[in-house]
Amino acid sequence: MKNTLHITSGDCAGEILGKSGIAGDVFVWHDILYDGPRNVGWPTDDTLKDRALFLKQTTAGGLSREYILDTLRNQYQKITDAAEYEHIVLWFDACLFDQSMLAHILCCLHDRKISPVELICVDSFPGIVPFNGLGQLQPLQMASLHDQRRPVTDAQFQFAKIVDQAFATQDRTLLMQLSSETDAPLPWIPAAVKRWLQELPDPATGLGKLERLALDAIRNGCEKPGDIFTAVAAADTPPQYWGDITLWAKINSLAERQPPLVKIQGPASRLPQWQGGPELKDFRLIIP
Repeated sequence: MKNTLHITSGDCAGEILGKSGIAGDVFVWHDILYDGPRNVGWPTDDTLKDRALFLKQTTAGGLSREYILDTLRNQYQKITDAAEYEHIVLWFDACLFDQSMLAHILCCLHDRKISPVELICVDSFPGIVPFNGLGQLQPLQMASLHDQRRPVTDAQFQFAKIVDQAFATQDRTLLMQLSSETDAPLPWIPAAVKRWLQELPDPATGLGKLERLALDAIRNGCEKPGDIFTAVAAADTPPQYWGDITLWAKINSLAERQPPLVKIQGPASRLPQWQGGPELKDFRLIIP
């Protein structure tokens, strides 16, 4: 038996965890589990193929479908291989991105009858305001959280299945119910679900919250992508579930509407959502 497997979200958090001095293997999960086609719980291979196409489109082709599919298959194989470890520790933030991922991973571990599992979930850290996630910490700060891990209970596993069902099916009625939970076994879920519901298109404008914040920033004079990112981050309520790739995708969608709500000026018709394209500093965003 191997000793400890640490599973977390985000390359930054994974890198910090690897430098923290905590013993064990670190595995970073990559996916956007609050959106796109997928199964409840363990996926079929056909679903993974559909999901790889969805994520390719989400990154505007920045990642190939083949690369994404290999990554997804390897991730679920890692869950199967987790049975070889004596200890499994999950490290997650309280944000929508991480909570949807946490519910899904718990669901998959339970499907494979893998236990025991311990959880560290962080919604704040002394001296860091606003706190958006583990990626903000230094290695020693990350190490200080290790003693906060707690065994995942059966009630938490069962609740994770309900949450995973809600996100996988995008069942609005179930999501509304989860958002109003006052004693949830995973206590960070209700706020995360509320944030997801805010991304649903507004009946009057057709825009979700992140799109509205981006449009407000541009209307208020932010023209450079970096300035828009800073303004939107300041206006949103922590913990921040999105990163630059998600924000650029939202701005691109605003530019592709008919009629367009923003105009992209620069070396390409879209903001690059992945490395290797034009530099962001060469783009300017304006209201048409």
